[in-house]
Amino acid sequence: MDVLTWLAAQSSLVFLFIAVALGYFAGKLKIGNFVLGGIAGTLIMGVVLGQVGVTIDSAVKDIFFALFIYAVGYQGGPQFFRALSLKSLNQLLSAAVMCLLGLLTVLVFAWSFGLDRGTAAGLAAGGLTQSAIIGTAGETIQKLSVSADLKQIMETNIAVGYAVCYIFGSIGPIIMVTWFFPTVMRWDIRKEALKLAEKMSGGAAELEPGQFNAARRIDTRFYQLGSDAAFVGRSAQELDASLDDAAVEAVLRSGLEIHLEDAQSLQAGDVVAVTGLVSTLDDPAIALGTETQAPDGYRLVLENRHIVLTNPDYAGNKLQGIHDHTRSNALNDVFVTGVNRMGRELPLLPDLEIHKGDELQLTGSPRDLNAVQKSLGYPITSAAVTDFIFFGIGMTLGLLLGLIEIKIGGVPVSVGSGGGCLLSGLLFGWLRSTHPRYAALPTGAVNFLRDFGLAVFVGVVGISAGPQVLTTLQEQGMSIFLFGIGVTLIPQFIGFFFSYYVLRIQNPIEALACVAGGRSANPAFAALLGKAQNATPVVTFTVTYAVANVLLTLWGPLIVGLVSTNPAQ
Repeated sequence: MDVLTWLAAQSSLVFLFIAVALGYFAGKLKIGNFVLGGIAGTLIMGVVLGQVGVTIDSAVKDIFFALFIYAVGYQGGPQFFRALSLKSLNQLLSAAVMCLLGLLTVLVFAWSFGLDRGTAAGLAAGGLTQSAIIGTAGETIQKLSVSADLKQIMETNIAVGYAVCYIFGSIGPIIMVTWFFPTVMRWDIRKEALKLAEKMSGGAAELEPGQFNAARRIDTRFYQLGSDAAFVGRSAQELDASLDDAAVEAVLRSGLEIHLEDAQSLQAGDVVAVTGLVSTLDDPAIALGTETQAPDGYRLVLENRHIVLTNPDYAGNKLQGIHDHTRSNALNDVFVTGVNRMGRELPLLPDLEIHKGDELQLTGSPRDLNAVQKSLGYPITSAAVTDFIFFGIGMTLGLLLGLIEIKIGGVPVSVGSGGGCLLSGLLFGWLRSTHPRYAALPTGAVNFLRDFGLAVFVGVVGISAGPQVLTTLQEQGMSIFLFGIGVTLIPQFIGFFFSYYVLRIQNPIEALACVAGGRSANPAFAALLGKAQNATPVVTFTVTYAVANVLLTLWGPLIVGLVSTNPAQ
């Protein structure tokens, strides 16, 4: 203990990084299907290490929280503004109602049982599993006209409420989404997911377990034309035009490649390189000739390229429309082999609606990809670098927005630097999706700022609150845990039936995804994906998740402003 005390005095940041490392290790441990997660694990480890009496400058916490929340806004900006459209109005309202119910439930418990502002905010952060509330509520508490000791007690209570309520806050939505609602409504999640996938694929049957989706498997094969081959004597362009979902990439004669434009008369013995869907190449009807190996030393260069869709002419179109566009604008076929939205993979189905800001994975020759990408958007490359000019402007704007205050019940309330950076991040993320020259922040950089920023923030919170946490837990731990169950379950129960009967979101997969997204409940979403065994819940989840992330984060200052009691009263 003496060694630890000495180390705490000499280099307190050592304890912070130990908390992050041990927290993420503990967060990976599984109990059944439940995983604590790195953030909750870091908070708990921070509390444990904080018993030594470590002091870390609060500026560290503030800086990393601002970075975290800006990254959250930047990543969700395109989808958040897309969610404000009339097409997804019912899903937008579903998420807003779910978040509002969460706020009201917390306030009712706080008013009914005399909870202080810190405990109420911790109850919201844990019961609604929105870690950002810890930061936005904590910032508001620091602006209250009360003693420093009272502020410390309330900030400790935030950490206690979060730690006590978070576990059931994560488990509760899993139970509701994968068992309770399907049981009450008599839904078979897997069957409903198959029905929705079939609808989105224009009636094509969805695959059963053990089968694979050949539409996502691209291959290149070489065929040697025989003397009786149908296209002997005809041009390579004619052969290419006759192939659906396949493309002639090259023609080799006597081991040498000839340009496709020059291959006006294919000859017996020519080797034709064809790229296409595995299902197409396996079709016996192609009958190009005898499959063979590529000549020794021959290289055929194809590329996987990720392109962010920015062209408004294609936003809102079906995936089939993007596929048709790539075929008409390339010499050979360019294949759509993946679609991602907010980091989540979407189902490759013809009727999938594509949004501005979606990331398309295209496969084809570099020349054809160059021709296609100009009309779709901009490529994501490993060489992408952060636009620090706009990053600095964005952070500055967010911090300035956080200075704006209004009074609620005599209490000065503002969105704080966290809420301000969230709004700024949303704006600059949207700007990047519409004007790709500006505000570049590569995906890897965004993910690092988001994950590491939050980990450092909760680590400092846990370490700072450590000495008081055990006492507070002994005094009110069980009551806060029961309140947390109520905050977790009540909004989901009311929100689900409101969405189903009033907003008419009656497709089972969409209704369940609205519950998970409206609660920003990633564990419940993962469990729903496991039950569905396909990606059909992703589309609805991304809309509601983007809205919930913003609203729940902004609840922190509101809770502090609307809860009038504190530990001194």
